[in-house]
Amino acid sequence: MNLKLAAALIATAFALGACTKTATTRVGGHNPWTIPGEVRVGNSDEPDGLNPMFAHTDASNQVDGLILASLLKYDDNGNFIPDLATEVPSYANGGLSKDGKTITIHMRKGLRWSDGAPLTSKDWVFTYSAVRNPRNNVKALFGWDDIASANAPDNTTIVIHLKQPNSTILGLLAFDGAAYPPLPAHILAGLPDINRAPFNGKPISSGPFILQQWNHGASLVFVPNPYYYRGPPHLKKIIWKVIPNTSTLFNELQTHDVDVLIGVNENDIARLSQLSGITVITKLIANWRHMEFNLQNPILADRRVRLAIAEGVDWKQINDKTYHGYNQLAVSDIFPLSWAAPNIPRYPYDPNGAKALLAQAGWTMGSDGWLHKGAQTLQLTISTGTNKQENIQAEVQVQSQLKPFGINLQIRNYPVNVLFAPTGPLYTGKYDISWTVAINAPDPDNSGLWNSKYVPPRGGNTSHLSDSIVDRTSLQALLTYDHAARKKLYQQEEERIHQLVPSVFFYWENEYTAVNSDMKNLKPAAFVQDTWNAWDWQI
Repeated sequence: MNLKLAAALIATAFALGACTKTATTRVGGHNPWTIPGEVRVGNSDEPDGLNPMFAHTDASNQVDGLILASLLKYDDNGNFIPDLATEVPSYANGGLSKDGKTITIHMRKGLRWSDGAPLTSKDWVFTYSAVRNPRNNVKALFGWDDIASANAPDNTTIVIHLKQPNSTILGLLAFDGAAYPPLPAHILAGLPDINRAPFNGKPISSGPFILQQWNHGASLVFVPNPYYYRGPPHLKKIIWKVIPNTSTLFNELQTHDVDVLIGVNENDIARLSQLSGITVITKLIANWRHMEFNLQNPILADRRVRLAIAEGVDWKQINDKTYHGYNQLAVSDIFPLSWAAPNIPRYPYDPNGAKALLAQAGWTMGSDGWLHKGAQTLQLTISTGTNKQENIQAEVQVQSQLKPFGINLQIRNYPVNVLFAPTGPLYTGKYDISWTVAINAPDPDNSGLWNSKYVPPRGGNTSHLSDSIVDRTSLQALLTYDHAARKKLYQQEEERIHQLVPSVFFYWENEYTAVNSDMKNLKPAAFVQDTWNAWDWQI
């Protein structure tokens, strides 16, 4: 059966089952466990910070969606919609100049921060200056360094001049990995840098909610922002419960101590049909799991070793056994539903080919069962977050499958907030192989991941790939707004990435979200933020 069809049928069955079971248990018009006006969100991760300039985790992205507003935002299908801006800049409304090098944004009038201070265009211009301040350890600069200048001629107008056309520039006005929303100049502008500003852990708000309390390791509590421009949100409280153990997290859903669980683990999806009072929503989302190689490692610097690992692992078996076949196998880092999705083959499962590659690279089997080259043993580490048992199981499978080849793979895992921290193993290059998820914005630009210009600390190229073809194609794709031309360039780029093997693209996540059936208007997003419309949530 087609996987998407099967997922849709399962989701429909779950939803219908929930409606049938809850019909006999409702009290006063709602489920007995529902707290009207209060939503409890369960998540295995805790934010690693709340200033998006420095925070790296998905939990930070989601929480920032509750408290920080952007000029633009993405809806649940990845379309731009205005947020603090009055409209999305375009050629038709004059927001984009004919030469593609000037952007004019008009902000709403009367905006305020949650402390009552005016929120103006000058806050965004300050944010731009903070990104460009070399003292700030900003996690990513791609896109920002294409801006020649930015100014605020008045309190509701921003004018951005680009060095050259940039087809993805509107993404900087929204919210994704490198797009930073306006930060409060009246609090931060006087600091020499904002790396350790109190705001980073206790921000004031421009979004629908205020962070009332952060109980580190346990929960974050949010209440309405009285100055939010749309008016007070429907909910009176959101409790973000941090439950690192995914079995405990699912039990909290089962006992109805959480109302929302976004991204139910693959091991638990089949159990959802047993729960009453739950609606299940499925959506293919732009989260892609991959095995990434650190090309700084002398062993992994040899493409033949990377390709041998890619061909020596049975990826479909891991997807079917560990992740129960719920996710869609990937061939690139461009979302398969994107207009730019390339045509790339998967690496074949070819144990004999893997052995031949390792032999060509000069590795020979020793009496101890491991490959050797001179005095060196082919020993590597693989790292993922400690928050999801399926990922650890997948590592064990990879370890087991590579052992017969003589590859000694050791597992070395970290809490997610440590793994992705600016001083953590990924961004400092102190890892061999990672097993992680990346999150795409709707635009297919991926220069921040593969262009050598964006090796940390300047960006997210944590594989340290440096290749002239990838650099050229990723740059040229930014210089044109023509989709046909960009698609051709991304095809060339992805073919080259496939050849170089800095990463093995494993799956695109088919996300299952379990929601209290009394809750309305939660719309999980294909891109970046499931909290994109939190002002409209109701229960």
